[in-house]
Parts: sequence; structure tokens; C-alpha cells
Amino acid sequence: MSALQQQGRGGTRRWLRAILAGPVVFLTSVVVMAACALWVPEGAASIDNLVLPIVLFPVIWAALFFYACLDRKLLRAWGLVLVMLALNGIAIGTQFLGGPAT
Repeated sequence: MSALQQQGRGGTRRWLRAILAGPVVFLTSVVVMAACALWVPEGAASIDNLVLPIVLFPVIWAALFFYACLDRKLLRAWGLVLVMLALNGIAIGTQFLGGPAT
């Protein structure tokens, strides 16, 4: 196998990891932040469940970003991020469609 072929495979993995760590992780972080308002308990002023996810957004994003960049198995990283996106998206969807109250 030539050096060019080896670099081509590494380049594809690099692009897949960059797509995961960039827009996919950002979208997942936004959806997780939005879903946090559903399961974080309300405080005395009834705004803690809205403010806390907004304040924690950078932490959520950083944790997902570093996981996507540092996990040795790219397929596992994609799987975990997509499962988080799907589960939190389903939670938001059921809330808007009048599903069971959480």
C-alpha cells in the first residue's frame, strides 16, 4: 500500500471526526440544552430549569467536543453522540406533541 493510499484513509477519518466534533456536536449540545429544561427541577422562582441549561451549555459542548476528538473508536463516538441527539430530540418532540408530562 502506498503512502498516498494510507494518507487517503487517514484523511477520510480526519474529515469524519471533524464533522462529528464540529456541527454534529454543536447541534447535539443545543438539543441537550433544550431538553435539560424538561428534566431539571424548577427552583423557587420557576426559572432555574431554564437558566441552568443555558449556563451549562459551554460545559455540555466542551464535554461532547473533547469526547468526539479523543475517543479512539470513531464509530463509538458517532454512536454515542447520535444516541444522545436522538433521545433528547425524542424528549423534546413528545413534550411538544402533548406526550406524557415530565
